[in-house]
Amino acid sequence: MSHGTHPLYRIEIAETQQSFTAQPGESVLDAALRTGVSLAHECTFGGCGTCRVRVVEGSVSYEEFPMGLTEDEDAAGFALACQARPTADLVISTARGLEPAVPARRASAIVQAVTPLAADVLHLRMALPDDTPLAFAPGQYMKILLDDGSHRSFSMASAPRGNEVDFHVRRIAGGRFTAGQLPRLQPGDRLDVEVPLGNFALRKEDYRPLLMVATGTGIAPIKSMLESLMDDPDCPPVWLYWGMRSASDLYLDNEIRAWGDRLYDFQYVPVLSRADADWQGRRGYVHEAVAADLGDLSEHAIYLCGSPNMIHDAKQLFTGLGAQVPFLYADGFTFQHPTM
Repeated sequence: MSHGTHPLYRIEIAETQQSFTAQPGESVLDAALRTGVSLAHECTFGGCGTCRVRVVEGSVSYEEFPMGLTEDEDAAGFALACQARPTADLVISTARGLEPAVPARRASAIVQAVTPLAADVLHLRMALPDDTPLAFAPGQYMKILLDDGSHRSFSMASAPRGNEVDFHVRRIAGGRFTAGQLPRLQPGDRLDVEVPLGNFALRKEDYRPLLMVATGTGIAPIKSMLESLMDDPDCPPVWLYWGMRSASDLYLDNEIRAWGDRLYDFQYVPVLSRADADWQGRRGYVHEAVAADLGDLSEHAIYLCGSPNMIHDAKQLFTGLGAQVPFLYADGFTFQHPTM
């Protein structure tokens, strides 16, 4: 059969009734973008999980099963739009529990300060130019738009507070923005941004104990979520596991230890993969520490943020311990630009 006689696949978004068509072999995301339909996405190669949707009707296949999805998620009907190719007409759901959804806007943000948090992490503080409070769901991110048409994405590291927002930016060796432009920024400098973006966000409506697992600067959106729960009488119990290589990398350690004063029931466990002989705490991989401590994860809402490898391994391990796929949220920090 010639390629031209293959059918087009009709794809409908359940929440909006928007529909578009995909050509044979075309991914759901590519088809949506080609036809002007907006679907949340970031890395576009199946690593970050931002484009996760649920297949309500129809079926999809993959040329290569994506790293940002597990077999359990696939079996539960979830798909990654950037890699999923329709094999039938589809109805997909993009509902992620973000209410109210705040539309993204572009603005010229004003740099307030750039200060070091660790040897390779900078604290960037910015303000939007008007007095309109920046509304976002804790866990979402901002795009910084660069002169060459590319962008860099960074999660908000603070809870919504007026028009100011914080970021934790890891410097990438040789990175044009993170090692070049960012350290030279001065208060008053402006950056073009788009905000807020992303599906990774706190779902207070889950009413479940919270398990938060981060590596590296993946702690930033977790910090935003937990700050939003401080002094909240409905705050659920929280377990926070933060994986780093060495003790000197734990740039928020003292601050995190004080969070327990303002959260209802807070347990914090730093885990080091390359600890020296002086380290008295937990060693190894952060997700394995969780499994050893908690065992049954069937009652938790679980938030994973950081390296795609950790997220992939944690999802597989945790679903084996009863974690419920609909209550397992992830944001993989993928450095898709070699010149970050």
